[in-house]
Parts: sequence; C-alpha cells; structure tokens
Amino acid sequence: MPVEKKSVSRELSVKQVAALKKMTGPVNLSGANTEDLLRELLVRLGEDPERDGLIKTPERMAKALQYLTKGNHEDPASVLQGALFDVNYDEMVIVKDIEMFSLCEHHVLPFYGKVHVAYIPNGKVVGLSKIPRLVDIFSRRLQIQERLTVQIAETLQEAIQPQGVGVVIEARHMCVMMRGVEKQHSSAVTSHMLGSFRLSDKTRKEFLALIRNGKSESF
Repeated sequence: MPVEKKSVSRELSVKQVAALKKMTGPVNLSGANTEDLLRELLVRLGEDPERDGLIKTPERMAKALQYLTKGNHEDPASVLQGALFDVNYDEMVIVKDIEMFSLCEHHVLPFYGKVHVAYIPNGKVVGLSKIPRLVDIFSRRLQIQERLTVQIAETLQEAIQPQGVGVVIEARHMCVMMRGVEKQHSSAVTSHMLGSFRLSDKTRKEFLALIRNGKSESF
C-alpha cells in the first residue's frame, strides 16, 4: 500500500511538471497585431503603456517601423527600368552626397550618412532622381552598411549594363555611438566597384577625387 501511494504521488508530480513546462513554453504570438506586441514590449521594459505619454506610442511605433522598412515591399529594378534613356555619352556620371538613413539589423538602431554613386554609361543613362530613389529602397530595410553598398552597385549594374559602377557610403552608427564602445566621432566607409571602376586605377581615382572635392569634415 505505501508503495502504491508513492507511485501515485510520483505520477502526479510528473503531470504537474509537464503542465508547468507547457505553461512556460514558447507562446504563439502570430495572432497578435503589431501594436499589441509593442505594447507588451513597453511593459517588459518596465513602462506603463497607459500613461499619457505612451498611450499612442504603440500605434506610432508601428507606423514608424512600417515606413522605415517599406523598402522590403518595393522593387528597385522596376524603378530603374522605368527611367532608362538612350544617350551617346561615355563619361562618368556621379550623384554624390545622397542622404541615407537606415536601421542596423543587429540592434535595430539607426545609422545615417551619405552615399556617392557613379557609373560610366554604355549607351544608356538613368534618370538622375532614380539613383537616390534606389538608395532609399535599399536603406529602408533592416540593413548592414556593407550589404547596402553592394546592393546599390549591383542593381544599377544589372539594370543599365554600364561600363562600370562605383558606390561609396560614409555613415555613422548609433549602435556604436549610443551603446557598446560609445564612440561619438567615428564613422564607417564602405565601397563597391564594378567593371571599369574595379579594373582601371585611373577611373577609380577620378571617382574618389570627385566625391572628395569640397567635402565637409562632417555629415
């Protein structure tokens, strides 16, 4: 009889542990909307989402995140293909100092700076406004600067098949400035060269010299 009681007691204990594991296991949040998730985030950060300053914060955050990542739903190739023109011009075309704002995918903190884009036409040019538009499409995503640089260059190369493309990005990262090493005056510079910009030292030097001409010390 005592052995039976021990067995029943052990069985109940196992069931209780299993129930506890089920309660504390992963929660399916697929049914929750974005505002509910952000409201829960505020609670977990120790805030009161019902206080005056935070009542509409989940709604504002949801709209801001949707805008800052809208590039995920835009097609960069179609933007360029809609503005190609046949032109007999084979010298360098540069659009420089394009303002860029993006979100670092590692910490979801902003990084910002300037993008310089150049290409040498091969029978076709693209509308100048489409190059900043291309920068916006790729920067309005969760990004890293290195990938952003490559995506801009390779998309332009594929769309208009120029003799070459060069892209340089100079940016400051809030994940470096606000947290971690907390370095306020550092910046990151990345480049990606294709075609004649990679093969010709003269072409590459001309591009770099032109984007540095009259450059301010800060951005």
